[in-house]
Amino acid sequence: MANIQSQIKRNRQNEKRRLHNRTARGAARTAVNQARTAFKQGLPETKEAVLKAIRLLDKAAEKGVIHKNNAARRKGRLMKKLATFVPTEQTVDDKKKASKKSAK
Repeated sequence: MANIQSQIKRNRQNEKRRLHNRTARGAARTAVNQARTAFKQGLPETKEAVLKAIRLLDKAAEKGVIHKNNAARRKGRLMKKLATFVPTEQTVDDKKKASKKSAK
């Protein structure tokens, strides 16, 4: 434990910043994982998931939580996957459910 006043204050500041950064970094990580899951499952809303992940990565980089090149690299990988992505066809049952929901 520090016994110098400036170091005690620095420790308090570091802890506050760590907790603040953790939320932004965690949100970005979660969004990227959700986008990757959408790719694997071939969901039609994959593009929205990727755009959300990109938005959160940009926010994290803007706040200095992650490095801007780190965010750019992750965004580039997602966009590269999105460019080659072809959504899977809906089954007949899914189409019927979708048409019933839109009819209401």
